[in-house]
Amino acid sequence: MSTTSTKTEKVARAAGVRSATGSTGSGRGRGQGSKGGPKRGSMGVQNFAGWLFSTPFLILFTVFMAFPIVATLLMSFTDFGLRNVTRPLEANFIGVENYTKLFSDEKFLKALFNTAYFVVIGVPLTILLGLVVAVLLNNGIDRARTFFRVGFYAPVVTSIVAVAVVWRFVLDPSDGLIAGLFSEVGLTAPDFLGNEKLAMPSLIAMAVWRNLGTVMVLFIAGLQAIPTEVREAAKLDGAGMWQEFRRITVPLLRPTLLYATVITTIGYLNVFEEPFVMTQGGPSDSTLTVSLDMYREGFNFFHMGYASAMAYVLFVVIMGITVLQLRLLKDNTK
Repeated sequence: MSTTSTKTEKVARAAGVRSATGSTGSGRGRGQGSKGGPKRGSMGVQNFAGWLFSTPFLILFTVFMAFPIVATLLMSFTDFGLRNVTRPLEANFIGVENYTKLFSDEKFLKALFNTAYFVVIGVPLTILLGLVVAVLLNNGIDRARTFFRVGFYAPVVTSIVAVAVVWRFVLDPSDGLIAGLFSEVGLTAPDFLGNEKLAMPSLIAMAVWRNLGTVMVLFIAGLQAIPTEVREAAKLDGAGMWQEFRRITVPLLRPTLLYATVITTIGYLNVFEEPFVMTQGGPSDSTLTVSLDMYREGFNFFHMGYASAMAYVLFVVIMGITVLQLRLLKDNTK
């Protein structure tokens, strides 16, 4: 009996029971309110501590993100230029004139077309090749698998300047690697970066090569998340390799496919480094993109209000395409 009584007292103390009187207490422990929750003072201290630790981020976000976003939006409705850098409040409000001017600007329309061309060709190639490489590295290649994964991912973490130097050498029409291959068979290599019809495909090839590793890693992660039992069941049902890929792998990879497509499309819509480093938008604006045109208008010609309008038009395009992709692929991921 004494042992049972001792255990009972221990349980009572743990539950907040007053054993001295033999009756249960109010059920409130230390630091709790009338309903069993934390006291208001304790919650206030926790909230204060949370805001205190969040303050550095909030300051940085406000100064370097929120304020520039709002300022750029306001700037897009003005004729903000070089003269207004030191006196921004003297910029004249011109309404939507910058936006209406954009769609009558032949250079901007050319840049918009080039960007669309870059996205329409580049995104499917990147996704398709990334999926093929991921499947091969996940299933088809057993030896040196890590070596190949690192090799395909290396361009992602390589500086764009280094990538540009390599590709300039490869595509050089006189001393480049491809020129050497052409000369071996008695042919003359075309000027890939100096030809209006070949310049953009050359940039797309470089972009696909550079971004292939990111998509590959995403698809490898998605493939490894597919349960082995599902594949084994498909094989027992007599499914071949192609049937398994089309009816099992691809449907289960739709969430990964959605994410990879969205982030790749956003990146390609913002394409800037490739034409800026490789061709400077030439020849004859055949590789001029919206981001490069925006940079020129804002920092070469100091038409900052006009460049801000370009930025928000591109933002609306990106948002629209992203929402469309989510709606097209979201139902299939359920």
